[in-house]
Amino acid sequence: MRGHSASAEPKPRSNDPYRVMLVDDSAVIRGLFTRFLEADPDVKIVASVGDGQRAIDTLKNNDVEIIVLDIEMPRMDGITALPELLKVDPKVQVVMASTLTARNAEISLKALSLGARDYLTKPSSTSEMTGAADFPSDLLSKVKAFGAQRRRKAGSAQPSGTSAAAVTAAPGKAASPARPAAARATATRPAPAAAVQFPLRKPSGRKPEVIAIGSSTGGPQALFKVLADIPKTIRQPILVTQHMPPTFTTILAEHITKSSGWVCSEAKSGDVVAPGRIYLAPGGYHMTVKNEGSEKVIALNQEPPENFCRPAVDPMMRSLVKAYGRVLAVILTGMGHDGREGCRTIVEAGGDVIAQDEMTSVVWGMPGAVAQAGLCCEVLPVTEIGASVQRLARG
Repeated sequence: MRGHSASAEPKPRSNDPYRVMLVDDSAVIRGLFTRFLEADPDVKIVASVGDGQRAIDTLKNNDVEIIVLDIEMPRMDGITALPELLKVDPKVQVVMASTLTARNAEISLKALSLGARDYLTKPSSTSEMTGAADFPSDLLSKVKAFGAQRRRKAGSAQPSGTSAAAVTAAPGKAASPARPAAARATATRPAPAAAVQFPLRKPSGRKPEVIAIGSSTGGPQALFKVLADIPKTIRQPILVTQHMPPTFTTILAEHITKSSGWVCSEAKSGDVVAPGRIYLAPGGYHMTVKNEGSEKVIALNQEPPENFCRPAVDPMMRSLVKAYGRVLAVILTGMGHDGREGCRTIVEAGGDVIAQDEMTSVVWGMPGAVAQAGLCCEVLPVTEIGASVQRLARG
């Protein structure tokens, strides 16, 4: 136990599993979560409570690294408890858990702005939860990713079974190694431990016809910042794929419009792509663009997931190269490596790629994959990406 001081946390030994607290008013759900998570020896449930107030009291007296926090609970709900939990321990990693409703999607996005690291959509019943192969693996991958990130930033040891690749793996899947790339110019990404070098390309200097953005874990807040920083004088259309389920993407489009001043809509098949607008891939569909006469038209599809995701970034980028030719791509925070091969296609066609740096990413999986593959002309903090887009978009 650490008493009341988060700063007094002892550094875990190399074989210590990640310490998790479950907060849900359903004992059955907490039991299922415990079973899913403790099937992995790198995870240990150190507390299991039924409401937000008990979670706050428990955190004051227990050493917890990750909290899985339900939204709807009696006595104190998750959104009320969240800021209080972060007051007790600002470094604790909170993943919101909710069923898939418009109200819960709205609350989950609000929770991200208040300091939650990510969200998790729960199946609506225990039978669906036990029958859904993706949910347990998604839950486990998020818990391990945020546990690893917290320890890495603190300079603490990882559990003995955790590799560095586990931090950036796609949800529920093992990470695949990034391809080595021949160095041109080199830059050093900021890292709490040993610095790692990756190659940078020279910008093409050619004006892109369209801007493509891919993001996943931590993406909403990064999107709000980047899009708000891109001036409205930029007339290229902007297409965004954020890994999100249905309903969430509808709410996200509304939030982007409010926070950035851009007109953002959830894309529909047949939409004619217009300059100076943002199109967001809807949950459950890949968003592509095709030529129809002189117009560029949105074409949604439900082809198999790519990189374990639908919507996925790669099919969007491939289609944009075919439809437009020159593309400016931006890869923001997220697990896995979705977007890497699409960015490779963009670079081969004469386009440019910007990636978010590790220090400002919630998870440096997707941006790390494109950076380490040698596809980027710039790797930047999220606060500098909007200005870079403005500069490169002008050619």
